[in-house]
Amino acid sequence: MLRTRPQPKETFPLGPFTVPRVWVGLWQLSSNAWGSASAAKVRQAMARHINMGYNAFADHYGSAEILYGQFKESLPSQAQVVGATKWCVFRQTELSRSVVENAVRERMTRMRTTTVDLLQFHWQDYSDKGYLTALQILQDLQNEGLISAVGLCNFDAIRTDEICTQLGPGFIVSNQVQFSLIDTRPLHGMADVCERHDVKLLTYGTLCGGFLADQWMNQPEPDLYSGVLTPSQRKYLDMILKAWGSWALFQSLLAVLRDIGDRHGGLSIANIATRWVLDHSFVGAVIIGARLGVSEHTEDNDRVFGFKLTDEDNLAIEAVQARSNGRRMITLIGDCGAEYR
Repeated sequence: MLRTRPQPKETFPLGPFTVPRVWVGLWQLSSNAWGSASAAKVRQAMARHINMGYNAFADHYGSAEILYGQFKESLPSQAQVVGATKWCVFRQTELSRSVVENAVRERMTRMRTTTVDLLQFHWQDYSDKGYLTALQILQDLQNEGLISAVGLCNFDAIRTDEICTQLGPGFIVSNQVQFSLIDTRPLHGMADVCERHDVKLLTYGTLCGGFLADQWMNQPEPDLYSGVLTPSQRKYLDMILKAWGSWALFQSLLAVLRDIGDRHGGLSIANIATRWVLDHSFVGAVIIGARLGVSEHTEDNDRVFGFKLTDEDNLAIEAVQARSNGRRMITLIGDCGAEYR
């Protein structure tokens, strides 16, 4: 029997905020390849999420910051909503106070706010230690009230540990990285760093672009170049087939997740895959991409709360993972974020 009763949202502290453990990812606003909706429909979809308790939104791609800013400005002043954005440095940059402050103020302008709730920082070239200088300036800007909380994005365990050690406890609150039943790299080093420095992961890729879902069970292997897959699906299919294992093994994983979902009252494969990530103590939240105004799964997402996976569940999952290359992906691809460098 399908469990339909709404479950209380799980929350956790992140800097000065208390936020839900499921966030709305806005990266799909970056391209019509995911489908498109009018700005009005996007704002209506944001309102639906807030009404259901999903009041944290993440990412800066395309028009995401602008649409979020317009939406937040339309809310009553007492409305509790959190917006996370990014400052990404992809090329060598002459860092100064003005350069960093201008980047932060650009985020503020686009999001129509006087303070950035959570600024997530990405730095491309580890051989250039300028990331420490940039973060020290961000720390000053936080102390001056321009930023409420600072996180990292796609930093590996070594650099995350270095940053947290040098800049002191409590400054870095999060690191946004990929983590799923397929990509388990955060278990190999990052988890320990997070526990040591009280940093929470904000994870993306939890559903592998939607492949960890009932609709893909007993389906033939899709053609990577068919033109019908979204950009996210092409990325994660490539990882499943070339780094993790095979489509046949992936089907075995889906079958196990379906059995587990049935044991928990008819929960979806996506529910079980999300719960597996949330059951790790170093994870703050999963960021689930929503094609706002096109395709959303808020009611299904509600069902990830109110239960935990049992030892039996985890053993069944581990039996499939043991047949994959999952534990070797950190050596095949590199640590968290290495695929972008």
